[in-house]
Amino acid sequence: MSAMRAAFCHAVGKLVVEEVPRPTPGPGEVVVRVRNCGICGSDLHWYHDQMMIPAVCPGHEIAGEVAEVGAGVTALKAGDAVAIEGIASCGTCRYCLAGDYQRCLAIGFVGLTIPGGFAEYVRMPARHCFRVPAGVDFATAALSEPLGVAVHGVRLSGLEIGQRVAVTIGLAAVVAARAGGAGEIVVVARRPQQKAAAMALGADRVIDDGDPGGLLADAADAPIDLVIETVGGTADTLDTAAAACRPGGTICVLGAFTKSPPFPALFVLAKELRVIGSLVYSRAGARADFDIVLDILRRQGRRIAEALITHRFPLAEIGTAFATAADKTTGSIKVTIEA
Repeated sequence: MSAMRAAFCHAVGKLVVEEVPRPTPGPGEVVVRVRNCGICGSDLHWYHDQMMIPAVCPGHEIAGEVAEVGAGVTALKAGDAVAIEGIASCGTCRYCLAGDYQRCLAIGFVGLTIPGGFAEYVRMPARHCFRVPAGVDFATAALSEPLGVAVHGVRLSGLEIGQRVAVTIGLAAVVAARAGGAGEIVVVARRPQQKAAAMALGADRVIDDGDPGGLLADAADAPIDLVIETVGGTADTLDTAAAACRPGGTICVLGAFTKSPPFPALFVLAKELRVIGSLVYSRAGARADFDIVLDILRRQGRRIAEALITHRFPLAEIGTAFATAADKTTGSIKVTIEA
């Protein structure tokens, strides 16, 4: 059996590259040669010991080219450039058949419960791989995963044309809200690079998250219809979101919380707020969230990548890459591993 290199985290804050067997595709599967895999904010949670360290090779923001196809795969062939959803569903349960495969009870999470993309090769069900449009490079295509999460959340939130949206840091959510018809987008951010990227991606205004009045003062001037929470971790952002959101408004929770946050139940009750949880991505009718994202990247990919991708490292330097992603004083936003 041939070998490949793959990264593993065996201790908090320490990643190593090891040689492991290269995967082979089973029926309905493909093996993808990974060309880019981005470091996600959720990866930094386990890197900082805020959640369980993956027992498998991590990394779920993946783009690459098909290297091998398994039996029964006809939609893809060797050499096809693909972006990969960061999940593996069963494909046969009631949820999968309805297109809500993110609700599959047998779901596997790439880079968390099944081997991920900080490796030379990754094995995936072919149905979770999407062809990349011509002209979109691999680093840009790997942004499909975080953008897919944002598009899914905006879709579930029921955003209407012209509505006012507030986003807590999440830059992918700015792209999704703008594509979804937001009339005004206000972003709460901390770092200079985050503020600059938010404006480059279509935000109308950026509020410093250290501003005492901050989002609440802004909301007093004009009602906020939708708050998209993307921070998660140990943040108390739900309190701020509920206080800023207009009566009858919506809070969409995208951030992966690593402990139960304070829940502003009285605000939710008194304002009749809708709190929507959103898990990764799915397919609504004829178009998957990834189909929408790849169309956005076909049209705007260069601009989006220029705003988001700040650092690139080879797999051999993954330790340095994570240290760079974790230290925002480096100017990092999206750090990607490329081959």
